[in-house]
Amino acid sequence: MNLSDSQTGGAGPRRVSATEAVLSHLRGAIERGAYAIGDKLPSEAELCRTLEVSRPVLREALRALQTMGLTVSRTGRGTFVVADAVEEPTFGDYAAGDLMEVRRHIEVPVAGYAARRRTPENLDRLNRLLDRMERETDTAAWAAMDTLFHLAVAEAAQNPVFRRVIEEIRDALARQSAFLNELGGRREQSDREHRAIVQALTDGSEHDATEAMTHHLDRVGTTLTDIVRRGRTNPTGAGA
Repeated sequence: MNLSDSQTGGAGPRRVSATEAVLSHLRGAIERGAYAIGDKLPSEAELCRTLEVSRPVLREALRALQTMGLTVSRTGRGTFVVADAVEEPTFGDYAAGDLMEVRRHIEVPVAGYAARRRTPENLDRLNRLLDRMERETDTAAWAAMDTLFHLAVAEAAQNPVFRRVIEEIRDALARQSAFLNELGGRREQSDREHRAIVQALTDGSEHDATEAMTHHLDRVGTTLTDIVRRGRTNPTGAGA
């Protein structure tokens, strides 16, 4: 079964990753009832053979199914279906909605403080980090640097409590970032949004910094919503 023809919905055509195509297929099968709650999914070897994908691609899709709350992985036993509809993704210990609520209340004002208090060293670190992110080709490495970016903005606010809060959710941020970039094609857009944030910090504009961070988090939230809704509006699982 070749999944390369999978398409996106929404605002227009977007190249779909192999992982997204596999996830769309498996999610569609679960939501249609082809795999019922309690059922065990076929083995990784069988799914790779049937879907004609590599094991790393399949494993990313299986991890995404777990993040969406549709399956659980039981060591030595396999992957089992536990829900037939996506309610809310979970990133590590935190539900997506809870994570986004906190991010809006913390990171938006933090960006404003950072615009007023940032040092030349803060700006240099942020710019060097963005240069690395724009060159990075590995999704996991990019997601790790994404969390470093948000930590660096918190550091620029010159309040160690802000950094500690972002550090607490660092793992969840990395998981969320990887999820959005793999399934929502967010990397290039995120890079542009990050640049806008740093430009506002460079200009020392509290207003522009809070606006840029608000826009960034709005786009994150919209992409999350789109991913959750995608299966509901495309029940055949034929697209992403």
